[in-house]
Amino acid sequence: MRSLASVNVYGRFVDDLRIVMRGRDFRRLFATRLSSQFADGTFEAALASLFFFSPQRAATAGAIAAAFAVAILPYTLVGPFAGVVLDRWSRRQILLRANLIRAVVVIAVAAMVATGRIGLPLYVVVLACLSINRFFLAGLGASLPHVVVRDELVMANAVSTTSGTVMALVGAGVAVGVRSLLGSGDGTDAVILLVAAGWYLISAALASRMPPGLLGPDDADRRPWRDAGAAARAVLTGLAQAAEHLWHRRPAFDALAVVAGQRFAYGVVTVAMFLLCRATFADPADPDAGALALATAFMTSGAGFFAAAVITPAVTRRMRLESWILICCLAAAALSAGFALWLTYPMALAAGFALGIAMQGTKICVDALVQGHTDDVYRGRAMSFYDLLFNLTFVAAAGAAAPVLPDDGYSPAAFAVVALVYLATGLAYRAARWRVTAG
Repeated sequence: MRSLASVNVYGRFVDDLRIVMRGRDFRRLFATRLSSQFADGTFEAALASLFFFSPQRAATAGAIAAAFAVAILPYTLVGPFAGVVLDRWSRRQILLRANLIRAVVVIAVAAMVATGRIGLPLYVVVLACLSINRFFLAGLGASLPHVVVRDELVMANAVSTTSGTVMALVGAGVAVGVRSLLGSGDGTDAVILLVAAGWYLISAALASRMPPGLLGPDDADRRPWRDAGAAARAVLTGLAQAAEHLWHRRPAFDALAVVAGQRFAYGVVTVAMFLLCRATFADPADPDAGALALATAFMTSGAGFFAAAVITPAVTRRMRLESWILICCLAAAALSAGFALWLTYPMALAAGFALGIAMQGTKICVDALVQGHTDDVYRGRAMSFYDLLFNLTFVAAAGAAAPVLPDDGYSPAAFAVVALVYLATGLAYRAARWRVTAG
């Protein structure tokens, strides 16, 4: 019976995938996403190799937290600017130009790494590339409702965001494979970076095939800003407008709150996994083994993301999106409690797969709720507000993990707190939605 149920779920997924993929415009946007996120995974794996798994550089909880803060906070500040731009200028042009610029920037990073210039200028250039990525990802979220009908948003999000995440993990896996073939070192990292730059160019070429006006925005004020002061005021006004718009659309606002709580808990687990793979699941003196262990863990989690894309659309035909979000929170709480009691590498891989389902299953539903309950003229700013919240909670998690996680990554107390965060998030979300429906 269980086997037949699995076949039925998979069959429904394939049927829905065919429905979404029959749209030419969706296929173009989908291909642009997949190629770019493959490049993201390759780029980020090269950075992880350079900064965390180099024989010359040791990793601690504080160092990893600082690296996440330095990498995420600056480009998170770009997010609100992205929203205002996405609601004023052609989103297709933004996707095209963002990838072209990123290709050039990554080539510059590769040149700096190959010549041994590992210092402040390298960090600045890396941050520039990561900042540009905010425009691209927010643009994808704001563009999706233009290429599918509203009734297909859940399925489209399941296919798009999950496949994009899986492609990023595949890109990271390719980077690990190149590192295994060529050996560790800055020269190998430079080669991996050039591979990422090539895929950014491919994504730009795919974006150029879409008509400039296809992805919106609709009925937006496209007047350019005259000066930096006007731009800053537009950003602040845009954020305030997005917050007010979302506040009056409680399904979207409550969904953002629950994904923030889940993201915080997942961030703590992510920092712990870096340390566990570096010092517990592998010999600390063998950074290549640690990198392979981490890549395997991320690939397993990515398989969970893909499973969420199969499961979520089928499950949400039989229950409300809010009910599936609650189930994901409670399941993640139970898994994290298991980490607190007992943890081995095989267990971490299995739990990572299940946490991937819970995290991505929630995100698919939240994406659909935010997209479906915001007007198009606000959607770019709403998605950027979403992006801002998503990243800030992850940085907060890294900061909270730094003083409590040991260098080997295993702290039963920390995992117990993570379980409580998942549980409290799910119950608070259930209470909020119950009050709305009861009222």
